[in-house]
Amino acid sequence: MNSQRMVSLVGLLLGVSAAVGAREFNACEYGAVPDGKTVNTKAIQKAIDACAQAGGGTVMFSPGTYLSGSIFLKERVDLRVDEGVLIKGVQDESEYPEIYTRVAGIETDWPAALINAHNVSNVRIYGKGTIDGAGSMWWDKYWTMRREYDPKGLRWVVDYDCKRPRLILIYNASNVKLEGLTLQEPGFWTVHICYSTNVVVDGLTIRANLDERVGPSSDGIDIDSSSNVLVQNCDIDCNDDNFCLKAGRDADGLRANRPTYNVVIRDCIARRGHGLITFGSETSGGIYNVEAYNLKAYGTTTGIRFKSTQGRGGTVRDAYLHDIQMHNVREAVKLDYDWYPAYNTVPEEVRKQLEAEGREFPKHWKALLQQVPEDLGTPYIRDITIRNIKAVDSETAISVSGRKNQPAGFFLLENIDITSKKAGVIKNAENWVFRNVRIQAEDGSKVRLENCSNMTGLE
Repeated sequence: MNSQRMVSLVGLLLGVSAAVGAREFNACEYGAVPDGKTVNTKAIQKAIDACAQAGGGTVMFSPGTYLSGSIFLKERVDLRVDEGVLIKGVQDESEYPEIYTRVAGIETDWPAALINAHNVSNVRIYGKGTIDGAGSMWWDKYWTMRREYDPKGLRWVVDYDCKRPRLILIYNASNVKLEGLTLQEPGFWTVHICYSTNVVVDGLTIRANLDERVGPSSDGIDIDSSSNVLVQNCDIDCNDDNFCLKAGRDADGLRANRPTYNVVIRDCIARRGHGLITFGSETSGGIYNVEAYNLKAYGTTTGIRFKSTQGRGGTVRDAYLHDIQMHNVREAVKLDYDWYPAYNTVPEEVRKQLEAEGREFPKHWKALLQQVPEDLGTPYIRDITIRNIKAVDSETAISVSGRKNQPAGFFLLENIDITSKKAGVIKNAENWVFRNVRIQAEDGSKVRLENCSNMTGLE
């Protein structure tokens, strides 16, 4: 991991420019009405199209609340959401047309996001205003479907069949800036950066939960098969992974074979959520050259998290994670090569039933049902440096579960200070180095090693 190279990358990304046109296009002049009742999808899109036809500029809004469905940015068009402006998703599925995209690791037809930077370059989405997905309708749809699907052994497909819109999608795009906004209540993921390069995300406040009601699968920022990405100064409260790196799932992810690389995440906060920084579980295309530092977690389920499963394949490598503080996280460091097996397996009786019915499976079902040979589907996580970590009031300090046929290897843990209820377990790992690692467990336990080799410096 070349830290100097990542510093150079940050400088390059901070110089990324979006639209250069100074002309402003007020959506209200194209028919948008900020009364919180009128559906403004067509009017806002009309303003965006006019801006693009003029050679670029900025689409902006008078103060008020604008109901809208999916809108699509154009080349060299900025979207400015000022303080006092609220763009709110309309709770009408017909307002989110299906597009071909990738979601949860596979390419498929899926509803467009509320805000889409799709196949464009040189755009900026910014301001001190708020974008609200009004996602609770889709949360209800999800839980209704879960109650139907789970008893049938179909948990593995419910996320895909439910088809909930994301809040912001940056897809196959370049030179994009996303800055300053408050984002709340997404129907599904909040910010999804997919197949994109040269992206800066700066100063977002994400509140994906609704008071005490949490949004299912409401990831904060997902960086998916993308490169040259800088995320900084963000504050996320969600109900799934806070900052997450992905690279495709199973056979479809291996087919696409598009990695995530050259990513910097710094000066950020995670609150509720499943992982301050998470690698996976979608690892098929590989994830490498990642630096994350000056991060804080408050009550997040896991601090530093690596997850994959048999069938995913791909290698996660060359990650440098340092200067991180955690308060009241369940697990400070967690690695799992067999994440959530029930989510990744199709019960044989279900498969036979579907085949017997002779149904024409949806495209995403076919992708999910395609089996991956063991030699291609075994993930590998290696060459990871974790340094200068302070964690207090954790449940477990470290939890590692590699595979017997592919141990987790070549980790360096240095200057680690964790207080926890129990120390934890490392299974199926090799070539780990511990330097100045201090784990104080309330139960007096030490980290237990199972089927590990060449582990040095751990007391």
